[in-house]
Formats: sequence, C-alpha cells, structure tokens
Amino acid sequence: MRQIFTIILLFGALFSHAQKVKLSRVDSIETNNGKIAIQPIWHGTVAFVWNGTTILIDPSAEEVLFENYKKPDVIIITDIHGDHFNLKTINSLDTKETTFVVPPVVSKKLPEKYKQNLVTLKNGEDFNLFGVDIKAIPMYNFPEEKNAFHTKGRGNGYVLGFANKKIYVSGDTEDIPEMRNLDSIDIAFMTMNMPWTMTEEQAASAVIDFKPNIVYPYHYRNKDKSYSDLKKFRIMVQSSNKNIKVRQRNFYPGQ
Repeated sequence: MRQIFTIILLFGALFSHAQKVKLSRVDSIETNNGKIAIQPIWHGTVAFVWNGTTILIDPSAEEVLFENYKKPDVIIITDIHGDHFNLKTINSLDTKETTFVVPPVVSKKLPEKYKQNLVTLKNGEDFNLFGVDIKAIPMYNFPEEKNAFHTKGRGNGYVLGFANKKIYVSGDTEDIPEMRNLDSIDIAFMTMNMPWTMTEEQAASAVIDFKPNIVYPYHYRNKDKSYSDLKKFRIMVQSSNKNIKVRQRNFYPGQ
C-alpha cells in the first residue's frame, strides 16, 4: 500500500511539472515562400521555424522547454546578460551544426567549441543564413552613459527577413530613435521591464510610431518579480491604432 501511495505521489509530481512547463501555443504567419511558426518559450527566448530551418533567439531557460527545438540551425544572441547569453542552456542543446549570430562582446565570451560556425555582427551589419536576412539593430538605454544597463553598440536587436515578411526582435532597449525609424515591420517583439528596458508607455509610444502589423510583448518581468501590465499596453496601442494587433502570450510557463 505504501508503495502504491509513493507511486501516486511521484506520478502527481511529474504531471504537475509537465503542466508547469507547458509552452504557449505556436503562432504562425504566412510569407510568399512558406509559413513561419512562432513559439514563445521563456522571457526573452523565442523560436522561429521556417522551411525546415529552426532559429532560437537568446536561448536561456530550462532544458525541458526546448524539447521540440533541441537541434537549432541558428542561435541568435542579443547581449551578454545571463537571460540572453546562457551557456548552461546552450550546452544542453545539440549545436554541432548550429551557426551562432552574435555581437562582438558575446563572441569574445563564447567558448571555442561554438566558434566553428560563427557570424559576428555589429550594429548596422547584416548577414544571410538559410535564406533569412539578419540585420543587427542598436539596442541601448538612455542616458547614453558608461554605467547604463545596456550601452550603445554593445548588444544587438535584430530585424529578420523571411521572404516578404520582417520580424523585429528589440533586445534589451529603451524606445530609441533607431527603433522608431523602423519601416515595414510585420511582427515586433517588444521588451518592457523595469528598470532595465521600457515602461508600458514607452513601448506603446514606440509601437504607435513604427506601426508593426503585430506586436508581441515579451521579456516583461520586472526586477521585483512583478509583471508589466500587458492589458494596459494593449489598450494604449489599440486606442491609437486599431490596425496593430497585440498578441499577449505567456513567456513564463509554470510561473
């Protein structure tokens, strides 16, 4: 009887854990050359799958969350902070054939075993991998000081071109002019967590300026472990422009 009870408890614990790590649903968008699957994973981590190519943005989460993305073709990293550049997570993936796309500051910290297929991009530079155009965009805080959380030129946001569709991943940034000047963005991933990136008001103001068709709030947990007000963000955006769709997805499964 005791053994049966123990088995029941163990099964319950495993079931509970499985429930906790259930990812948000997979979204998609059509291009003129195939569909892009979009999988929110954790905090600043997103997966894109297009025509058989898997791209991971800032993989930094429990290994179990990458069950369907264990062998990425491309890993793109925005910055050196641990919630973006996480060697424990990277080591848990099968990266023997993975190409890394990183800013110079990350390149310097990347172990040699990952440098066989390495593309280093500075702000403003671009590269094409598997038919995906990857352009590095500035990401930084105001005021532009040496002790800022994110200094200009250190990390990259990215614009990814999948055929006729463009996806912007902001990285850790405030509502900088380079963001507001973006054009023809189909999907934007916007950080909003204090004190490191943007408030809901800053993010909404920027989105209203550059007018992406769809916006995902992501990276939205604050220093005090609270979450940014995504409903407030959505209302501000859509009260100004109803054509911008705000997709609220769970980037903290199990939390």
